Amino acid sequence: MKRWVSLVLALEILGIVLFSIIYDSLDFHIYWLGGHAVTDDARLYEEQLADHWFTNTPFMAALFTPLSALPLRPARMLWQLASLAAFAWACRTTLKLTGRRASPAAVVAAGLLLEPIWHSFFLGQVNLFLLALVLADMHRVALGRPAGIGIGIATAIKLTPAVFVVLLLVTRRTRDAFTATATFAVCTLLACFIAPDASRLYWLRTFYDTSRVGVPYISNQSPYGALTRILRGTGEVGDWYTAIPLTIGVFGLTVAALWARRGDWLSATAVTGATGLLVSPISWAHHWAWIVPALAVLIRNNNRKTALAGYILFALSPLWWTPHNGHPLEYGFHILLTPVANCYLLAGVFFLVHMAVRLRNTPYVLTSGRGGRLRPADGAGASRAVRDPERIGDG
Repeated sequence: MKRWVSLVLALEILGIVLFSIIYDSLDFHIYWLGGHAVTDDARLYEEQLADHWFTNTPFMAALFTPLSALPLRPARMLWQLASLAAFAWACRTTLKLTGRRASPAAVVAAGLLLEPIWHSFFLGQVNLFLLALVLADMHRVALGRPAGIGIGIATAIKLTPAVFVVLLLVTRRTRDAFTATATFAVCTLLACFIAPDASRLYWLRTFYDTSRVGVPYISNQSPYGALTRILRGTGEVGDWYTAIPLTIGVFGLTVAALWARRGDWLSATAVTGATGLLVSPISWAHHWAWIVPALAVLIRNNNRKTALAGYILFALSPLWWTPHNGHPLEYGFHILLTPVANCYLLAGVFFLVHMAVRLRNTPYVLTSGRGGRLRPADGAGASRAVRDPERIGDG
């Protein structure tokens, strides 16, 4: 079995290397051009790069300044290999948070077959770095250690990880929340020093301007994207929509906080990641890399059938099988097509509800043991029936 896992992983790595040599990944190309444009300040957001707008933060562009000094192909290869290392680190950290023993190579090999993961490589996206940064911090939180720097850097790169700062606040990890906020501020101020005009333009106008991206595109698996397709345009989605992400945000973070109170930081992290995807107006298919900790939670909890269904869904990604790219059937409500076209969104909602219901069956409190292994807490209503950390979450 180990030989097969090693062979599959070796073939996947070889595929990533060859792909990075041959294919000009669009998003990485834009990042690379952004590293050039940020030195020209406001041009970063005033002109399209590779026929697309640069929509990330000025800090993200500043980070690409060293890579932009390299030719495109070597820079792309370096980026893709670094993304692979970040994903391997994220998988290893997730395993530590489960408290279970498993082959990291097998987890990485299986994870690379998931559409949000290989799609991130296909586009040369930054998602896997964000996943690794946030998970590293959440593992430190689970161990009771100071945290926040990883979340702060991730938020400075792409604003959506800010939902984890809120999690830290509601779980009374105030010092960690302050560290994350301060780190974000330092990174943002550094970008302001490098590109003051671009930073002013971004924070005053660009960061909330969804017209620069194709909101109705099938890859946008947020509630806003789904409603835009169903109602046939962003103009049909009124101010009432604000109530939807607010409701989801309060519900999701409440569920996450309750899991954190039980000491189960893996569940809290997975729920918060899913919540962030559902409250954001833009959640591209490749943003759903948070499926990795979500599947880890389900497998650890012995919800194997649900985990298998989730894995198959995110491996096959049937949303791409439905009419898209402007096809008339992409818009409006169709009783068979619409659920499939928004399958990631529905899976995210299901996961939040599932984790909320499961709270009723997890009355005992968990704390973090050495190495990230979970064990029953001393006192605080811990269940005496649960002695083996390998069994925590079973049922």
